[in-house]
Amino acid sequence: MVSHFETRLYIWFRPLIYMKMEVWVVLALLFIPQCILAVCPVCTVAVAGGVELSRWLGVDDVISGLWIGALIISSALWFSSWMDSKSIKINRILVLGSFYLIVILPLYWMKLIDFSCNLLFGFDKLLLGIISGSIVFSGSIILNNLLKKKNNNKVYFPYQKVIIPVLFLIIGSIIFYLVTIC
Repeated sequence: MVSHFETRLYIWFRPLIYMKMEVWVVLALLFIPQCILAVCPVCTVAVAGGVELSRWLGVDDVISGLWIGALIISSALWFSSWMDSKSIKINRILVLGSFYLIVILPLYWMKLIDFSCNLLFGFDKLLLGIISGSIVFSGSIILNNLLKKKNNNKVYFPYQKVIIPVLFLIIGSIIFYLVTIC
């Protein structure tokens, strides 16, 4: 006989059991950014502003997802850096995974990530945007770090650490806009 506790556990974890493959792909992306260093609060605020602006303007979900994915990575890395500054050792992968779960699971449970409609290339638009935004933002941070390393750990221009990721996200937004209007 199944206990009341086991039944409650099943009800709680049932959405995780029946998640589509696309959600597990996002969770697999958690292992990519180990080489990425901290992101500054200004960049995090810039990404958050981009999310709000795109929602306010009624922009397509894939573009909003692009900025949400960047916001997840930025916030998780910023939180990890803050914890490091307080001399609290924490696994960045665990923090990043927690931030993804905090954002993606409620979107999935509220049916904002739905695989029956609102698709682009067979993926839910919001989830595709989150995956793409995570990859684009991670790539922009890696590029910024490579540029600094090449220039003796100095930036080439003021606010380079902010401008490069935001520029990459704007370019990604334009590309997805052109793909979705055709």
